[in-house]
Amino acid sequence: MSSDRSNVTSQLLPLVAAIIAIGIFAQLLADRFEVPSIVFLLTAGIALGPEGLGVITANTFTSLPAIVGLSVAIIVFEGAFHLRIENIRQASKASLRLVSIGAAISLVGTALVVRFALGTGWDVAFLIGALLIATGPTVITPILQVVPVRDRVATALETEGIVNDVTAAILAVVVFKIMQLEEPTVGAFLQLFIERIGTGVGVGVIVALVIWFTLRYIDLSPGDAPRNARLVVLAGALVAFAAADTVASEAGVAAVATAGVMLGNADIPYEEEIANFKGDITLIVLSFVFIALAALLEFSDLLALGVGGLIVVVAIVLVIRPLDVFVSTRGTDFTSAERLFVSFVGPRGIIPASVATLFAVELQAGGESEAATLLVGTVFLVILSTVALQGGFARRIAEYLDVIPMRVLIIGGGTVGRALAERLEDRGENVVIVERDDSAVERARNQGHSVHIGDGTDSDELRAAGIENAKIVVAATGDDDANLLVAQLADTKFDVETIIARANNPDNVDAFEDLGVRTVSSGMATAWGIDNIIE
Repeated sequence: MSSDRSNVTSQLLPLVAAIIAIGIFAQLLADRFEVPSIVFLLTAGIALGPEGLGVITANTFTSLPAIVGLSVAIIVFEGAFHLRIENIRQASKASLRLVSIGAAISLVGTALVVRFALGTGWDVAFLIGALLIATGPTVITPILQVVPVRDRVATALETEGIVNDVTAAILAVVVFKIMQLEEPTVGAFLQLFIERIGTGVGVGVIVALVIWFTLRYIDLSPGDAPRNARLVVLAGALVAFAAADTVASEAGVAAVATAGVMLGNADIPYEEEIANFKGDITLIVLSFVFIALAALLEFSDLLALGVGGLIVVVAIVLVIRPLDVFVSTRGTDFTSAERLFVSFVGPRGIIPASVATLFAVELQAGGESEAATLLVGTVFLVILSTVALQGGFARRIAEYLDVIPMRVLIIGGGTVGRALAERLEDRGENVVIVERDDSAVERARNQGHSVHIGDGTDSDELRAAGIENAKIVVAATGDDDANLLVAQLADTKFDVETIIARANNPDNVDAFEDLGVRTVSSGMATAWGIDNIIE
């Protein structure tokens, strides 16, 4: 027996190592060609599966459901950790509608199309509809990395992805449980749904508080505290998922999402190190899970859908997604081009793939192999189609619609900073104001500007505000020393393309320009404005 175990281990080790290496190579290709890495991961998975080289089969990873579950926990937690409450407030109306009205349109619309295009029962149709609500951070984040849209658009898509991952997972489990009841009722549906949401949120809050207390008030060994902090957060995410999932199936997704949002918006030590570490771990598990699941795909399941499967894909991409986006963003400050872009970006990802695979196993065990084939085939066909089309062409669509603005960081949210932000935003640029004064922040936000709260002379705050993606940085505070420091940081540490500083005292202009900083004197600007009026 020990020799058999040794043989299995010797076969799996090079395979797992190869999958991780392929995942990293996929990320390099994604960066090179500005295409989301998911496209390459799915292609690699199919190539390694039964439809390709046959290296990975259904029996390769006997514990795949558990591996997928823990991987999903890390992926969802990492996405939620980067979701900032202040950004959600700025896109609150669109975000709230996308995860409520938009999700409902997606659920009902998909169920109707599946029911009539594929001729399946209402139970399976709503199960597929529930699963395909999810867009998810695993597919949205790679797209946003190559398509730097305005913050309000990115936040709406990220919020929708994280919340709908939770909604889809729990809703699908509830529908599946209802399918197994002899007399399903609305009351039973609501009870199962609320139990899972409540369990997930409750466990997530408890774990987040424990982690926060540990990081803030317990000595984590001063010699290597950042590493220990990263390990505490990773362990906490896995514990939250496992604990909630043990109490109620699929409640773990809600738990890690809750814990991630709370910790990401809390004042915790070593936040930057934790975020970078989680990002690296997510890349590895994302590569493994997508390749492993794609390798289980059999083309016969897709071909069995026939024309009905194509009708489902076309309806989801060209009718249902645009409908829920245009309804959800109606009356918001999204431009027509941005609404069209969001309509195009709705790829499905890891949650529908992993949960559909688990359901298919249970259906086959119960003698419902036809329903299992239909479920897996439809879900994977939609995933493959949306990832290939929307992931592969997102950058080109964004460029065609002209929704990639120039990113400008304005340090200082006073009268000058707000006036400049208004002029730039009217031209369609993506402007973020960095300001630490509460009253100035409130005035800027009341005027509709995106604001990052923090000290603009702090390099960590500048990085958090997005200076690494900014083409222009404007130091517009009322303090010349602060403006000079900001300009120097932007030049020496972040290598920003264009840096402009405001000189409040005309006597400081020469000193600024001697350091290579392009400078505008307040007095001269006023004189130019008066001269323009005279002309």
